[in-house]
Amino acid sequence: MKKTMMKAIMAATMLISSVAGQWEISNAHAAAATPAPIIRDNLFKFGLKKEVELPVTITSGGFSYTLEKLMIYDVKSNDAQALMKKYGYSDRIYKNPTKYMVWTKITLENKGSKTVQFSATDLSLKWFITINDKDLQAPTPKNKINKVNDKEALYTWVLKPGEKLTSYQMYGATKKPTSISIWTNVGGGFDEKIIVKE
Repeated sequence: MKKTMMKAIMAATMLISSVAGQWEISNAHAAAATPAPIIRDNLFKFGLKKEVELPVTITSGGFSYTLEKLMIYDVKSNDAQALMKKYGYSDRIYKNPTKYMVWTKITLENKGSKTVQFSATDLSLKWFITINDKDLQAPTPKNKINKVNDKEALYTWVLKPGEKLTSYQMYGATKKPTSISIWTNVGGGFDEKIIVKE
C-alpha cells in the first residue's frame, strides 16, 4: 500500500515538474519572440508632444512621401559626426552655425502617371520638413552625390510610375525644435501634416 502511494506521489510530482518546465520554456520562447519596439523618433528628449505617431504619409499629385523616422542630434554629438563623416555631409549650410542635425528615414512612392524626380532635369523640391515655421535646408551627401536613388543617403532620385524607394536624408537646424511639420507640393497638389504643434 505504501509503495503504491509513494509511486502515485512521485508520478504526480514528476507531472507537475514537467508542466512547470514546459511553462517556463514556453514563456522564454514567447519573450524571445517578442520583437523590440522600433524607435521612430527621439522627440521626447526635447520635451515635445506629438500630434501623430510616425510613420506619417502625405500625398500630392500622385506622389507619396512617408516620414518613417525622425531623429534630432546635436551637431557635435557622436551620432551626428559619424553620419556626416560617413556620407560627406557638411554642417555649414546656414549663415548662423548649424546646431542640430535632423536624420530622417523616408519612403517615396510614385502613384501617378508621370515620372517624378529631383535631378538635373527637375530641381524643384517635392517635400519640406519645417521646424519652428522654417523649412530646413538639406546638406549634400558628397560621398553619394553621383548615385541616383541611393538607399543610404538620398540626393538625386527618379521614380517612374509605380516605383517606390526607401532611403535616408539629413537636414540642418539652427534652433531647438518647438514645432515640426512636413508638407509636399507636387503637380499642383498640396498636403501637410503637423507632427508637433507650437
